Amino acid sequence: MPYQVRAAVAAEKGAPVEVRTIVVPDPGPGEVVVAVQACGVCHTDLHYREGAIGDGFPYLLGHEAAGTVEAVGDGVTDLEPGDYVVLAWRAPCGACRSCRRGRPWYCFDSRTAASPMTLLDGTPLGNALGIGAFAEKTLVAAGQAVRVDPAARPEAAGLIGCGVMAGYGAAVHTGGVGRGDSVAVIGCGGVGDAAIAGACLNGAMKVIAVDVDDRKLDRAERFGATHTVNSRGTDAVEAVRALTDGHGVDIAIDAVGRPETFRQAFYMRDHAGLLVQVGVPGPEARIELPLLDVFSRGGAVKSSWYGDCLPSRDFPFLVDQYLYGLLDLNAFVSETIALDQVEAAFTTMRRGEVLRSVVVL
Repeated sequence: MPYQVRAAVAAEKGAPVEVRTIVVPDPGPGEVVVAVQACGVCHTDLHYREGAIGDGFPYLLGHEAAGTVEAVGDGVTDLEPGDYVVLAWRAPCGACRSCRRGRPWYCFDSRTAASPMTLLDGTPLGNALGIGAFAEKTLVAAGQAVRVDPAARPEAAGLIGCGVMAGYGAAVHTGGVGRGDSVAVIGCGGVGDAAIAGACLNGAMKVIAVDVDDRKLDRAERFGATHTVNSRGTDAVEAVRALTDGHGVDIAIDAVGRPETFRQAFYMRDHAGLLVQVGVPGPEARIELPLLDVFSRGGAVKSSWYGDCLPSRDFPFLVDQYLYGLLDLNAFVSETIALDQVEAAFTTMRRGEVLRSVVVL
């Protein structure tokens, strides 16, 4: 029987989020229903609410979630009711040209549930990033539900599903940070702090946090930043160079996604250094650089999509690092809130007062 559950819905562009009753269908072939226990409030959810990602309103928001499998559809053999899972917004298909070449983290046909969730009147819901987890239950493709150790508290584990994975993967997978490397991270929100934590876990010798907010810089030190630079009144490039004997860093990570931060990251690299772009730019953003600088400075510029992760491999690993005390996921949880407080959480997020508000269901 289909489920009727409470959920946070963005009914139209720019309108405040409303708690509505929605209908979650029984899982079809290759699908699972997940009882959501906790879901983080991410900037991407706000972008959906404001119409910056698409116009498929009404949207069921939420995607950084952990919970338990409630029911499985036909053909699902690797999950069963009661399994504790973190949801992934990318689920490699295994058959596209990227998957066949052994690069499933670039999958071009990522799986999502085919059956729509709806409002009570039958209006289909668009699911934020193919998930929609600001709800008591949600329907996803089985490949989006990654089984992890149930000892991990859901408020923390769910954050691996987006921001933590994106930042950690930007440093470790895309950036390839290794022992002795120097790293600069521009933007010390959830993604940037996860990049800092990942760089430290992978052996970086010097990790420089760059932001315009001293509160965020203080938090960055908790995740392992060895140095901080407030770029509001300081030339960030010169400050980073001064901290690296005038050379610049091996890897510069832009976790903001604005032309000015991209330029900073480009010039604060050492010769042949790597720039990793993980902050998502707006559609109007443009960058102009002297082509001679692009050539003569060498190195590379890489975009990091979801931290170039493979959820089935990386989610359990990060949960284990958390349980071993090596990755402080609890530090990302600024507050826990109820489902009807999502709109208020967007306000505190805009003000930069939290790393993550987490809805607990």
